[in-house]
Amino acid sequence: MRRARPSDSDELTRIAHAAKRHWGYSEQLIRLWEPDLTLRPGFVARQPAYCAVERSRPVAFYALSGRGRCRELEHMWVHPRRIGSGVGTLLFAHLINRLRIMGVTRLRIASDPNAEGFYIRMGARRVGDVASKPAGRALPLLILRVPAGSRSDASPGRHRAA
Repeated sequence: MRRARPSDSDELTRIAHAAKRHWGYSEQLIRLWEPDLTLRPGFVARQPAYCAVERSRPVAFYALSGRGRCRELEHMWVHPRRIGSGVGTLLFAHLINRLRIMGVTRLRIASDPNAEGFYIRMGARRVGDVASKPAGRALPLLILRVPAGSRSDASPGRHRAA
């Protein structure tokens, strides 16, 4: 696991696109979502972003946005070849450690419907929906309460929902 670099932005974008395609979305929808799935070097430089790396190449990543004690999980993507391998769970444990270090107590997640179960297993709770594209589509909105604790307590699923 390492901090993502601005020079990783193209590879991270490829991972996001591949992960979204994995769920069977049409190319028309992928094109519609392209701005949201694209990571710019400036975003990666400014926001907390970390990637899981194998053979010096990113295979999964997350990125946060916001300030203060409540943050937004802007991106969390695992390359389709690594889905089901445990890398997502490790990435989430790393995320919890980072949130604790940053003093964050709540994480807001607008989840792809296919990932909602993962976040619930990690301790998040669905609190509603958030509008998405195309018009009329909604995404599950989840909140994860990040309790105070040592970094060694950051195993997934041990966090209380808000």
